[in-house]
Amino acid sequence: MDRENIPPGFKDVLDFKFVDALFGRRARRFFLGASIPDGYFKYKSKHDPLPLTEQEQLLVLSAAAGNTGWHNLIMRGERYAPDLSNYACTAGGRTFPSAAGFHTSELFFTDDTGVYFFETRDAPELSRRSKGGTFDTEELFKAHRARIRKIAEGRLKIPPETPYVEAHNTWVVNQPGTTLIIPVADLAQHVLAGLCYYTQNGVCFFDDLHGEKIEGLEEFSKLVDIENPLPLSFLELWSFSEATAELSIACYAGMLMLQAMGLGGWMFNGMDPFSVLGASGKPDVPGLGFRYDTDERWALPNPTGLPGVFEGYTPPHYTNMRQAVDALTERKFGPDGPFNPETPGYYKDTRTVRSRARRHNDEFKACVALQAQYIYDRFGKFPGTVPSILVMPYLQAQHLDLDFYDHFYEKGAYLETHSRHMERWH
Repeated sequence: MDRENIPPGFKDVLDFKFVDALFGRRARRFFLGASIPDGYFKYKSKHDPLPLTEQEQLLVLSAAAGNTGWHNLIMRGERYAPDLSNYACTAGGRTFPSAAGFHTSELFFTDDTGVYFFETRDAPELSRRSKGGTFDTEELFKAHRARIRKIAEGRLKIPPETPYVEAHNTWVVNQPGTTLIIPVADLAQHVLAGLCYYTQNGVCFFDDLHGEKIEGLEEFSKLVDIENPLPLSFLELWSFSEATAELSIACYAGMLMLQAMGLGGWMFNGMDPFSVLGASGKPDVPGLGFRYDTDERWALPNPTGLPGVFEGYTPPHYTNMRQAVDALTERKFGPDGPFNPETPGYYKDTRTVRSRARRHNDEFKACVALQAQYIYDRFGKFPGTVPSILVMPYLQAQHLDLDFYDHFYEKGAYLETHSRHMERWH
C-alpha cells in the first residue's frame, strides 16, 4: 500500500481484536445497490453499488491466501527417520494450512473490471520476518499486488439464475460492486502427492470399485506392502476432503478479515462448480474458461486446468502420469523447492535442513506412476472418482448497506467496524 494514502481503517484492522472477529462473524449479504424483490425482506437499496477499492480488495486477498514466509516443514517420521519428511510441495507458507504442506490451490477472483489470478502457491518469503515473527505489512501487500494477473475483461460470466447459481443466491452472488473470490485446488496434484505420501509410508492401493489389483506392484514389494493395499476410493475421498479443508480455511481467513475491515460478505458454496470453472457446456457461460473433457463413463464433465495459468497434474497437460510425477518431484526438489539446498529459509542451517529429506529415486517414482497411470487408464481421467480440479467454497466481499440492517434487525446486527467503514476507508 502507498504509505501516503493508507486510510485510517487500515490502522483499525491492525488494532482489531481477534475475539471480535471470531464471535462477530456473520454472513452479511445485503450490499450497497442490492435488491430483494419480494417476501418479508423485500427491500431496494437507496445507494449505488460501490466496488471495493484496490486497498480493500488487496487486504481481503492477502488474508485469504497471503504469503507468510517460509513454513516449518514436518520434522520427523518414525518409519524413515533420521531422514526428514519429504511430503511438502512448496517452501513458502500461506495464511491457511495445507495437508502435509501439499499446497495445491490458488485464488481466482472477479469484480466489475475483470477476472484475475492471485498466484501465491509457490512464492518464496515475500517479506522479511522480524525477530518477533511478524512481517512488514506494507512490504507484504506490495509484493502481493505484483502477483495479481488479469486473465479476462469484465466480470465472470455466470448468469444470476439456476442452474448456474443456486436459487437463494441469484439476487446477491457476483453482482455489480462485489468482489467474488474463487479458491481452486488442483485435486489431481493433491491425489498424486497423496500417492507419494503413502508410498513413502509403505502403503499401496487396489481398485475397490472394479475389484482389481494393480498389476506390476509386486515389483515394488520392498517399497510398499503389496499384501495389504488400501482401497483407491479411500485415497481419493481423503484427498478430496483435505483439499476442501484447504479451500474452506482460505475463505474463512478472508471472512475474518471482513469483520476487521467492516465489509459485508460471506463464504458459501451456492454456485454450480462446473459452470464456475467453464464446463457448463454453454458457450455463453464460459466461467473461468478451464478446459474439460466428457466421457460416457462419467456422469459429469471433468475440468483439468486453464492452459498457461493453472494446469492440473494430469493429461492432457502432461503426456502421461509418469511425466506428472516427474513434475511434482521437480516442484519438491528442484529450484525454489522445499528440499532444494539452495532454497533460502529461516533455519540457522537452512542448507543442511533442506538437504536431509529423502529424494524420490527412480524406483519410488516408478511405483507412484504405475498406480497413477492405472487410475488414468482405467477411469479415463486422474483422479478416477473425483474431479481433477476442485472448487468449493467461495468468498464474496462487498460494502454493507446498513440501512437494510437497521430496517429489519435490532441493534447489534453489525459491528462497529461496519458502522464506521465509510468514514474510515473512504
